[in-house]
Amino acid sequence: MNGNRRNFYRQTLMIAVPIMIQNGITNFVSMIDNIMVGKIGTDPMSGVAIVNQLIFVWNLCIFGGFSGIGIFAAQYYGKGDEEGIRNTFRLQTILGLILTAAGVLIFRAGGAGLIRLYLHEDGGVGNAAATLEAASRYLAVMLFGFLPYAFTQSYSTTLRSSGETVVPMKGSLIAVGVNLAGNYILIFGKFGAPALGVVGAACATVLSRTAEALYVIIWTHTHPENQPFVRGAYRTLRVPSELVRSCIRKGTPLLVNETMWSGGMAVLTHLYSVRGLSVVAAFNISQTISNVFNVTFIAMGSAIGIILGQELGQGKTDEVKSDANRLAVFSVLICLIMGAGLFSVSGVFPRIYNTSDEIRSLAAGLIRISAVCMPIYAYANASYFTLRSGGKTFVTFLFDSCFSWAVSIPAAWALVHLTAMPILTLYLTVQLLDLLKDLIGYVLVQKGIWIQDITNIA
Repeated sequence: MNGNRRNFYRQTLMIAVPIMIQNGITNFVSMIDNIMVGKIGTDPMSGVAIVNQLIFVWNLCIFGGFSGIGIFAAQYYGKGDEEGIRNTFRLQTILGLILTAAGVLIFRAGGAGLIRLYLHEDGGVGNAAATLEAASRYLAVMLFGFLPYAFTQSYSTTLRSSGETVVPMKGSLIAVGVNLAGNYILIFGKFGAPALGVVGAACATVLSRTAEALYVIIWTHTHPENQPFVRGAYRTLRVPSELVRSCIRKGTPLLVNETMWSGGMAVLTHLYSVRGLSVVAAFNISQTISNVFNVTFIAMGSAIGIILGQELGQGKTDEVKSDANRLAVFSVLICLIMGAGLFSVSGVFPRIYNTSDEIRSLAAGLIRISAVCMPIYAYANASYFTLRSGGKTFVTFLFDSCFSWAVSIPAAWALVHLTAMPILTLYLTVQLLDLLKDLIGYVLVQKGIWIQDITNIA
């Protein structure tokens, strides 16, 4: 039994660790962007932070849409159904093109207006006009990275559903190299290149996303023996109508969920920004380093979805609930360790930035709160992916984004507008509300309503 458990956790880590590394690399690239732009000054740093918060909403639309289809891909893989995987890949490609076009149109038409929602001067550090200018220039270039990002996610989601997590990780490693070199050369004007500031940071990010997409795409098409779904993948983009209907039924709640959840996070950031541009800058610093550590529970969530989805596809309904509980505990324990690591760097990391002592102190406090709450986030995330693995996407919609809009956002609005509570106490209070979400997740998982093979339903 102990040997079986060791093998189980080893299998989990074999899936989760490459995803952690890939996501960690992606967030490390964002952190380097942030630090380098932060060397220019507070206004460019805040502008980049605002745009990245807005693009985060679009990124999670891609994630949510692909995740709904990925549930089917994981269960098809468990069944050994190559044609099923091929059809889910085609559907992801079509959806990626639609969401890319929609994202570019929305940001080109309304980007400046969305940026202005975050600009509240507090008489301290920060200039709203300079921040808007920097953000607008950064956004204009970042739009060129939408298409390669969508293709990377389409291929990577399909590869992960079949257990291939190393190739997407290697693609991210390439992206790191391109981004670091691009940042150094284009932000500061090295080797004869012009110093482009925030525009240079955006150019480097677009180049890195393009390089990552090319690597993942080329590897997949040159290794059909490992990924047979790619044979004839583009012979047609037709997808069986039954599968389309099933993916719409199961996937739409996930797409809406990720859109609403990320939009909720943007609204929360907007509410916190009412307290001034110094708060925006401090949150930017805090989220930059927190995101690097948060890859732990995010990757564990992806691994949970893959493992439980494959087990459901193989008909292992008797053992899947106990495995779900083990994986959730495992995720929380790992995040206790990672949270301690994040807490330990909270006083050091903000000093890297060229900003005021007030902002550095505020950022350190925000980082400590994120560190303490990481195990709470981990359990909620594990519950979310467990429910999602069995196709209970409407339940996950209620559990995830509806909780944000019904609980977290109203609480934050009331505390921001009706009290003089210090921002650190306010932020901690809102984060601790996720304990209620953990309780709801525990009840839903134990009820076992998510245990079903959706490929038979399809």
